[in-house]
Amino acid sequence: MHSGYTFRTRAILRAQLAKGWDVRGLTGRRHVAAGPQEELVDGLHFHRTPGEAAGGNALLREWRDISAHADAIESLVRQWRPDIIHAHSPVLNAMAAQRVARRHGIPLIYEIRAFWEDAAVGNGTGTEGSPRYWLTRQLETHAVRAADAVAVICEGLRSDLVARGIDSAKITVSPNGVDLDQFGAPVPRDPALTAKLGLEGADVVGFIGSFYDYEGLDDLIAAMPRLVRARPRAKLLLVGGGPMEQALRDQALASPFTDHIVFVGRVPHDQVEHYYAQVDVLAYPRKAMRLTDLVTPLKPLEAMAQGRLVAASSVGGHRELIEDGVTGTLFAPDDPAAIAQALAGMFADRGFWDERRIVARDFVERERNWSSNILRYEPVYQRLLGRDSTAKAA
Repeated sequence: MHSGYTFRTRAILRAQLAKGWDVRGLTGRRHVAAGPQEELVDGLHFHRTPGEAAGGNALLREWRDISAHADAIESLVRQWRPDIIHAHSPVLNAMAAQRVARRHGIPLIYEIRAFWEDAAVGNGTGTEGSPRYWLTRQLETHAVRAADAVAVICEGLRSDLVARGIDSAKITVSPNGVDLDQFGAPVPRDPALTAKLGLEGADVVGFIGSFYDYEGLDDLIAAMPRLVRARPRAKLLLVGGGPMEQALRDQALASPFTDHIVFVGRVPHDQVEHYYAQVDVLAYPRKAMRLTDLVTPLKPLEAMAQGRLVAASSVGGHRELIEDGVTGTLFAPDDPAAIAQALAGMFADRGFWDERRIVARDFVERERNWSSNILRYEPVYQRLLGRDSTAKAA
């Protein structure tokens, strides 16, 4: 299954294995891909929680999923005897892991990649300020207080926890990064794919990722008429899928410049780099909301690693990753005119492109490379164990 969460998890596990640590992954019932109960994937050892996600009342369903996940963690702990349990978002995982960690006296680190209540708002399945939002927020805060250590992916999440009264000394920032061994060697543009996509001679703007409402792809499509009038050869390449896909396709069909918008659909992960190679500027027009202000995305870093230019909305999560005019271009969120103006300006002046690509790539290698980012966990593990880091982690 492909998402920012799965790619981050894979990168963490690969980096830990490279250090000689013994690591297992355990998925919950919300992981719906078919397969055996125990499996090796990409050289990584995974276990599954048996059964499918429960039906019925939402609260009852989630409680049953927590119980099933806790039972699976318990089984693996008894079989394998890990030194540390490392759980990540959503909070349901932390709640299941805490039951087992407390019972066996195993240190627990809880890694927050987004607050579940805000993710629900961003995905359109929740409403900010609702009773469910409030309850989820309380569960998140309780899970943080109960964990032995907490990791977050950015300063926005850390600051929010500190504002809730969490001791900052308990929190480690382990930012999103790129596995440069797998994603750090850009491939040349494939002329056959260029022709197939109808991008020959085009100024190509692209988005490669999941089509959620908070990504702002409707604003990007709405920007295309202004962009094409300024840059007649401009085309938009959209690679991926998700909840907003049909609405975005309908919007593109209604656009006066529908022939300048190309939908590819989902592609195998091992083919993604070939689509990056087709794009001049990767655009990330995230909408302004709590989720995007607090959470840093992974995709802009992948684009920088691939030697692509990046343009993004100036929400908090992007500002933490991108220095305007240095590693990327920032524009006002929720504003198609601002998107078009920023992109047209980038295509009108190609003189800075090579230098910016080099600077952005250097930034990823220096500060957002998983081989070095993983070192941020090592002192946390050492502190929790009270000894060296030759540990087993689940």
